[in-house]
Amino acid sequence: MEKATKRKVNNKKGKEEKPIVECDDESDAWWWLVHKGITASFLSIALFSLLVRVAVSLHPYSGAGNPPKYGDFEAQRHWMEITLNLPLKEWYRNSTVNDLRYWGLDYPPLTAYQSYVHGLFLRFFSPDSVALFTSRGHESYLGKLLMRWTVLSSDVLVFFPAVFYFVVVYYAGRNPSHRMSGIAWHMAIILLNPCLILIDHGHFQYNCISLGLTVGAIAFLLSDKDLVACVLYSLALNHKQRPKPVEEEGQMNLLPLIHPNEFYITKACLFMRMWNPSFLDHFDLVSRLKMLQNLTMCRFHFKRADPHSEVIPNGQFQFVHFCKFNHACRI
Repeated sequence: MEKATKRKVNNKKGKEEKPIVECDDESDAWWWLVHKGITASFLSIALFSLLVRVAVSLHPYSGAGNPPKYGDFEAQRHWMEITLNLPLKEWYRNSTVNDLRYWGLDYPPLTAYQSYVHGLFLRFFSPDSVALFTSRGHESYLGKLLMRWTVLSSDVLVFFPAVFYFVVVYYAGRNPSHRMSGIAWHMAIILLNPCLILIDHGHFQYNCISLGLTVGAIAFLLSDKDLVACVLYSLALNHKQRPKPVEEEGQMNLLPLIHPNEFYITKACLFMRMWNPSFLDHFDLVSRLKMLQNLTMCRFHFKRADPHSEVIPNGQFQFVHFCKFNHACRI
């Protein structure tokens, strides 16, 4: 908004006062957003991002009311059913109680643990939605509402804090004149990414967890906390499948930044800790080899006929090239 003001001009000729047009910056919403600090900017953009996610979740989803598999909603719900009602050793094992042909759990172990935690939430409010066998095709309003809330809570607890920490670290020490506006734009671009919102909140997916872990890894890499970055990146790899060539490229770009032994030991320990519980229950050698085969197929998606498996996720693609850029800057 513009306003007219008058200012006295002190000169020998004593000219009359002339109106000067000034811009009232404080009346502009964007000015307020970028000048009231990082917290205010993040909360404002985060609140709007949540409203967009809620609006998307109100729309229909593919597979609804379409037997026999009912779409990805049924897949996520079924994984909660399996992880809640079967012992850990049966999660990836084909049996009479776990038919892997019906939405078999084919994601890495961190997704299975996440399904278990979310399944506890669903069972508390709606036990019928995760009951073994009888819940197949369950599409009650309460069940869908609870599933939507699990996706929203994953965004709020994992992805949003990772984005906030990333922008704080990324813009630390930069030119203050450009920092505030850049922070606001950067947060808005990441949190309002339409691809992530449509897939997760329209299609009952949890990519926000793996991408949040990846963004967190980038942030800790920027702040020279390489060990924490390795941990978060390894967790991201254990949550969603990644194309193997991209994973290898990411590792090759991480190695110049940190000690190779530190990277590989950290990754190996995390993989062993997350995958080993599947072997703790008195299996014979043949059963252990079969379980290892199932987990390997799950980790590297050799048999997964999923169009998503051929697409490089935006988060990891950006992570790989960010490693290259960061290495060049350090050199």
